[in-house]
Parts: sequence; C-alpha cells; structure tokens
Amino acid sequence: MLFDTLNQAVELGWDFYLPVIMFVALSAMAVPVWASIGVAAITMLLMSGDLPLALVGESLFDGIDAFALTAVPLFILTGDVLVRTGLSRKFLDVAEALTQFAKGGFGSATVLVCGMFAAISGSDAAGAAAVGRMTINRLVESGYPRPYACALVAAGACTGILIPPSIAYIIIGLVLGISASTLFLAAIIPGFLILTAILVTNIVVNRIYGYEGGGNLSASVYFGNLGRSLASGWYAFIVPGIIFYGIFSGRLTPTEAGATAVIVTIIIGFILGTLKLADFPAMLISSAKVNGIILPIIAFSLPLAQALAIMGVPQGFVYSVTALTDDPTLLILMMIGILIAAGCVMETTPNIVILAPILKPLADNIGMNEIQFSIMMITALGVGFITPPLGLNLFVVSGITGESILKIAWRAVPFVFFMLIVVLMIAFIPAISTTMLPDIYK
Repeated sequence: MLFDTLNQAVELGWDFYLPVIMFVALSAMAVPVWASIGVAAITMLLMSGDLPLALVGESLFDGIDAFALTAVPLFILTGDVLVRTGLSRKFLDVAEALTQFAKGGFGSATVLVCGMFAAISGSDAAGAAAVGRMTINRLVESGYPRPYACALVAAGACTGILIPPSIAYIIIGLVLGISASTLFLAAIIPGFLILTAILVTNIVVNRIYGYEGGGNLSASVYFGNLGRSLASGWYAFIVPGIIFYGIFSGRLTPTEAGATAVIVTIIIGFILGTLKLADFPAMLISSAKVNGIILPIIAFSLPLAQALAIMGVPQGFVYSVTALTDDPTLLILMMIGILIAAGCVMETTPNIVILAPILKPLADNIGMNEIQFSIMMITALGVGFITPPLGLNLFVVSGITGESILKIAWRAVPFVFFMLIVVLMIAFIPAISTTMLPDIYK
C-alpha cells in the first residue's frame, strides 16, 4: 500500500505489516496486551532498523522515566485504600440520600457514586468492580433487571477515565506533551456532561419501564436523611477535596495530590479502625498488580509509536484520509468512529500511546485545539468501554456477577447513545473543553 504525504510518498512494507499482523494474532490468542505490543514493537524496530537492538532496553526505560507517571500508582493505591477502609460506602450513603426524593433514586445514586469514585481512583475498571459489588444486588432488589443493573454500573464506571483526576489524562499528557493539570481542568465540564448523560439515560429508561419507585418524601424527611448521611460520612469527602483543591489551585502537582490522598485516606482508615497494618501487604500487592499492567504497556507502546512516526505513518495517514475528503465534519466523525472501535477491543493505555500521535496530526490539519482533541479522544475511548459486544467494563461487571455479556451489552445501548451525543458536543463545540482554561489555551 502507498501512503502519499504532502512532500513525499511513504511506502509501507513488511516491516510495518508483519508486526501489525503479529499484534492482532497474539491479541486474538489472549496474550497479554503488553506482551503483544512488545513483540510487535521490537519486531518493527528490528525489521525497519529505526532503533538498534542494543538501545531497545534504554528506550523502554526512558518511556516510563517520567515524573508525571508516578501519579498513576498513587491514584490506584488511593482507590484501593478507599474500598478497604469502607469510605466508598460512605459515598454511596450520601449519594443515596441526595437522590432519595426522585423516582429511580438508587439507580441515580449508583451513577453518582461511580462519579465520586472516579474523582479519586482515575480508573474505570476499578470503579466498575468496586461499585458493582456494592450496588448491583441492591439495584436488583429495587426492581431493576440484573442485566440492566450491570449495564448501569458499567456505564457509570466509564467516568473513571473521564472525570479528573484521570490516569488516562496523565498518559495522553505525557504522550502529547501537555500538562496533566491543564487536561484535568479542561475535563471538568466534559466529565460533568458525561455523568449527566448517564443520569438522564437512567431516569428516562426508568420512566419508560418503571423499574424503581421511590420519591414522594417530605422536605423534612429528605433533609433529615441527608443530614444524617453527611454527618456520618463527611470525612470521606476530605480525600476528593484535597485532590481537587490541590490540583486546581496549583498548589499540588497531580503526583503530590495523589501522595497526599493516599496518606490522608490511610490516616482516616486508622482513625476509624477499618484499616490495620495487616491489611497493607494485600493492599499494596493488589495495587502493584494493576500498576504492573499499565506501565509495561506504556514502556512498549512508546517505542512502537516512535517507530511509526519515523516511518511516516501519522503523516501518511493524514494525507490518505484528507485525499478522500477535506470536510472537517466527516473527518471528526471518522476519528470518533476509530476511537470508539479501538476502545471496545483494547485498553485505554495502548490506544492513547499508539493512536494519539497518529490522529493528532489529522486534528491539527482541521484546526482542532490540542486540548479539545485530547478530551474528545479520551471521552470517545470511554464510550468504547460499554460499546457492545467487546467493551471492557461489560466484561468486568459480567465477571463479578456471572451475567451474560450479550444481555448486559444490549441493555447498555441507551447509555452508548446518550454518551455519543456528549462526544459529538465536545468534538464540535470547542468551548466545552476550553472554557475552564486560561486564554492562552483557547
């Protein structure tokens, strides 16, 4: 195949196609993603000669030798401590008290607690597992069909990478050279819109099918219940408060905010007596396992992205696409389609590291702000997590409940539709992702 760039032709041979075929084949055989990417990256580098084999190890180390990445294990650990100390249940109690006035209140509370958990852990899969274990059985008791309850949790957990602070924004900031704090600030409104879209979807579906009753509380009862839940769980909100204030005031970097959140959460756990020294080995091992999945993917993906750049694939892709159409609307829709498709078959980290350098030149070509592009990309990948039939969150909730993935996927379709509306709004209305930023970024 021949890709023509603006200045020269870029002919892709087996040094490109064989590694891609190997990656697809290994992934289809359920080989871990980091290993599949690693084999593809090393094969491409060896065949193309873009990087001597002796320097591959150094390249892998350089890829993860970044201060910003130290925030990743800290946010993962914070989320784990949050669950083990029982603070996540305090979030649920407050969310339930906030929504008890409305029909379908516990469904809405489930979505809200997903958002609260996302504002601390920055991970969608962790949120789906943690919130799912707390809420799915209660959702079923409240009248929701089990497949729909699973789909609701899977959709709500998508906010894990969409509401700041998010591991995904840290990684795309590293890849594209954008401050993670800037991306966190830009993601506030889009994250709120996604959370609202999921809430609205659940309310609409509940109105149509009458899954859950509730509501009709007097003001005194409502505020009494809310006051009691806040009084018994206010301290749980110290952690997200520290993260948000520290990052958005500029007093703390994301790494410092993550470290502070870990320490504060541990202290609260000790004070409450819900955390003991004996819990630390299992807690640290659990967090290390998650981090051990993310970092090798980044390490191997960055050399692969470098090889693709040297071979001229991003520029060739831009020219090939713009040769078909130069309509910005169609190009944006095409990018969204690619991202959602990629998000439903592969984890966020490799998608970001591989696709961001390829798609960003196309976004630049149509005049899209790099901040807007980054937010659009992460949001579209988030939709992929519940896009039938291979969305990652669908597998997570299926794994903890034993419910059929296909049944969950079918119930997730309304959430995909409403979330897609938000993705399109982000893509075509720059102000959504730039309003919170200083003028220099607009």
